[in-house]
Amino acid sequence: MKKVVTFGEIMLRLSPAGTNRFVQADSFDVVYGGGEANVAVSLAAYGHNAYFVTKLPCHEVGQSAVNALRRYGVNTDYITRGGDRIGIYYLETGAAMRPSKVIYDRAHSAISEAEPCDFDFDKIMQGADWFHWSGITPAISDKAANLTRLACEAAKRHGVKVSVDLNFRKKLWTKEKAQSVMRPLMQYVDVCIGNEEDAELCLGFKPDADIEAGRTDAEGYKSIFKAMVDEFGFEYVISTLRESFSASHNGWKAMIYNGREFYESRRYDINPIVDRVGGGDAFSGGVIHGLLTKSTQAEALEFAVAASALKHTIAGDFNMVSTEEVEALCGGDASGRVQR
Repeated sequence: MKKVVTFGEIMLRLSPAGTNRFVQADSFDVVYGGGEANVAVSLAAYGHNAYFVTKLPCHEVGQSAVNALRRYGVNTDYITRGGDRIGIYYLETGAAMRPSKVIYDRAHSAISEAEPCDFDFDKIMQGADWFHWSGITPAISDKAANLTRLACEAAKRHGVKVSVDLNFRKKLWTKEKAQSVMRPLMQYVDVCIGNEEDAELCLGFKPDADIEAGRTDAEGYKSIFKAMVDEFGFEYVISTLRESFSASHNGWKAMIYNGREFYESRRYDINPIVDRVGGGDAFSGGVIHGLLTKSTQAEALEFAVAASALKHTIAGDFNMVSTEEVEALCGGDASGRVQR
């Protein structure tokens, strides 16, 4: 069992039932989720000692978010309580040619206004094997960006491996702002995860691939992966590659480069999709588990891709699957037959 720390924002997610539209809804389904919280849930399910770090209000809704994490085995000892509100996002789940839609209501959330005195990052990182964050956290506020830097510095002081999921969100910041914040943070990162859009908007690297036209072969990514390793010194660069035929039907695979060898995963045809939100976080959780426990980068990547493919079949943000279920899919069992 490894100690893995994630840092970010957990939000209240409100969704119309099924694939109903916002304007049809007279009630909302309630779950909790958010990039780094989702990763922590995955890692707890895989048997790791997963800690999620954030700040949440002292009121009952804040406690409900804490309880949601505890329910799935995430350690909440380092969650600071205070502030006025928890961030909210509204999700309308798309179908066929109608895309899913997200509306944020997260301004002035507790974590976006948190101060360095709210966290003892040296204590948090003590004994940790891995620290994970995403580009969403520094995007929510300048204060959160500063906290992300402080957490990364503490991780490096304690010899902790650091991963980032670039996760560009255009509703939170511009590409110019993203690059001004994210590029300096890359000095702390060992494992860089993202897709082709994230790499371009957060770091300024554009792969030679036409995703819209379906030209998603790995060759277009090799030069950019090498350039990212050369500039930032990453141990691994990893990219998911989603073919979006519709909101209900995606192709899904990934690529990894360790500075010497390049590997492309098996491709999954996911149809129908139940809920694609959190799919990238499930991938990040799978990558971390894979790199901590597998003997090769190929095995680590195959685990991550299978884990994230399974997430597309599960409603909510969290990927509630076991190591055994992911390994079964890695082994080729995609029949979906009843297990008796």
